[in-house]
Amino acid sequence: MKLGWDLNTGFDRYITAWASTNDPSTGDYSFKLDYHGFPEVYLWKGPVRQYRSGPWNGLRFSGVPEMNPEYIFNFSFVANQDEVYYSFALTSQSPLSRLTVNSSGMLQRFTWIRDSKEWAVFWYAPKDQCDDYRECGAYGICDTNASPVCNCVKGFQPKNPQAWVLRDGTDGCVRKVKLDCQRDGFLALKNMKLPETETAFVNKNMSLDECEDACKKNCSCTAYANSDIAGGGTGCVIWTSELTDIRSYDSGGQNLYVRLAASELEEDPKKRIIKIVSISVGIVILLCGLTIYFLWKRKPLDSPWIGRTEQRGLHERSQDFLLNAAVIPSKRDYSDEVRSGELELPLFDFGAIAMATANFSEENKLGEGGFGCVYKGLLSDHQEIAVKRLSRNSGQGTEEFKNEVRLIARLQHRNLVRLLGCCVDMDEKMLIYEYLQNRSLDSIIFNKEKCSLLNWQRRFNIICGIARGLLYLHQDSRFRIIHRDLKASNILLDGQMNPKISDFGMARIFGGDQIEASTRRVVGTYGYMSPEYAMDGLFSVKSDVFSFGVLVLESVSGKKNRGFYYANNELNLLGHAWKLWREEKALELMDPSAGDSYSPNEVLRCIQVGLLCVQERAEDRPTMSSVVLMLSSETAALPQPRHPGFCLGRKPTETDSSSSKQEESCTINQVTVSVINAR
Repeated sequence: MKLGWDLNTGFDRYITAWASTNDPSTGDYSFKLDYHGFPEVYLWKGPVRQYRSGPWNGLRFSGVPEMNPEYIFNFSFVANQDEVYYSFALTSQSPLSRLTVNSSGMLQRFTWIRDSKEWAVFWYAPKDQCDDYRECGAYGICDTNASPVCNCVKGFQPKNPQAWVLRDGTDGCVRKVKLDCQRDGFLALKNMKLPETETAFVNKNMSLDECEDACKKNCSCTAYANSDIAGGGTGCVIWTSELTDIRSYDSGGQNLYVRLAASELEEDPKKRIIKIVSISVGIVILLCGLTIYFLWKRKPLDSPWIGRTEQRGLHERSQDFLLNAAVIPSKRDYSDEVRSGELELPLFDFGAIAMATANFSEENKLGEGGFGCVYKGLLSDHQEIAVKRLSRNSGQGTEEFKNEVRLIARLQHRNLVRLLGCCVDMDEKMLIYEYLQNRSLDSIIFNKEKCSLLNWQRRFNIICGIARGLLYLHQDSRFRIIHRDLKASNILLDGQMNPKISDFGMARIFGGDQIEASTRRVVGTYGYMSPEYAMDGLFSVKSDVFSFGVLVLESVSGKKNRGFYYANNELNLLGHAWKLWREEKALELMDPSAGDSYSPNEVLRCIQVGLLCVQERAEDRPTMSSVVLMLSSETAALPQPRHPGFCLGRKPTETDSSSSKQEESCTINQVTVSVINAR
């Protein structure tokens, strides 16, 4: 069928939702193609745009990077003087498929699963915050890997700084420096969803160089790009208005060239020298200031934190921040668990942390995320620490900081990372953890050179340790805690390879009788997220169980669920494990680098537990108490797993094979989503 316009008759073919699941009358939502400018498709709620596909770039819609024209679907887009439409056909070996819009405003592509004889969601949109129409306004780039998700294009700044800090980017960004037309240049942005193209100019016969030249000569031109990226790129798209509804991807999308003033593209050598001198002088002044500070306080350097009696005066503002922000739980929250005097978390002195980390040097940096950076430190008593330093520009990071202190301060378990204290000094906010020598699980198990360090016995111990830590969060601690971002990079390993669950910035507390909650802001990492959470924003202990199941199968196989595709190009890790299990070849999933010293029954039990945890329906998954029992008992009878929330894959291209960042199309609960990193 065709989705689009017959220009001769003015006939518009589009999809309209039902009013409700049981009412087939016309609903609020529709999916329509706009043929003006550079044609693209919009999801509408009445007269309001909700989602934009991006224009057709010769291979796919610019805003749907997971569209793969090979093996399953043959996509086509026709634009001529008679008609403009989008269509797709199935290959001869593919299942039946249909494209719908439901009454809730979800665009979904279903495929027919012959084995289970049911329709399953193969792809859907909108799927995340950056799919919301104009989420970051004009000249704002939406990136689900960033925190907050909105960032201005280089050379621009927030139009409404106050709203921007509150993570409302809809007002967009404005230029810092006015354009000069003749002296302007262009900033190349890679892997982008092209801006809205309703008023864009398109010439399919121009080369990219000709496109740049045409844009440069037109003082109204704000950006340009190829109109067709197939075969190396041809054609030209030119924007002469504000650039709206832009987003970036890890892979997919295409190059966009944004017009900037020359001064924003290159730094004056004299200014660079002045900047270097200024930074050097600033460092000297800072060191002198720290020295004077310590002499004034007469505080011995072997005291990494200030005693509770002394800290009342010195850190009064720090305490006010923690208490007013509800970071430290109240006495009423803990009246039955701890004495009020034990509620205070040790406050480290900023100077001691600066000295411990060599003034937060690059050499001591362990990693970086949306919240800021993590540094290794050594206190004067030779205790090694890990310092999580909150970025001053991260609005969302502040919330994560509060959440992490509030949660970890009350948790004590051998398989949870231990929080030693925090530091709040003016606009500096830091969390101080125990340092774990072997970093994170993903840095070893997915590393070809290091994975042999984890033999089977160590892998099994890691699986069991994670299970015990998760059981504590779900059941044994005073409050039921849902982690919501359990993944290999959030499992830290100590010197003996014992696992410790970390990063509670996204965690949520459940009340005594609460078993489920919902959110409109889905956080976490695709590939580990449960189907009901990724699709509907529903999370519970079973959401964490699903993530644990993915971790189990990754630990057994040494392969990532995201980015792993079996030779038949149809299955990711979950689907591959399920296929092997049904064919009674599950031991083939075992990572050869784990060695030959293992119990086949133990490996099979872990695979079975992993598959039970990643079952499609949340109610079919076991609780963590059952998981711990199944892992620890060789005689316990295990139920047979049902169909997992696995995904169809794609065939890597030559470009992918040479790149560490591959375009991935992953289905959770048979729901295809763009893979993102942790937020």
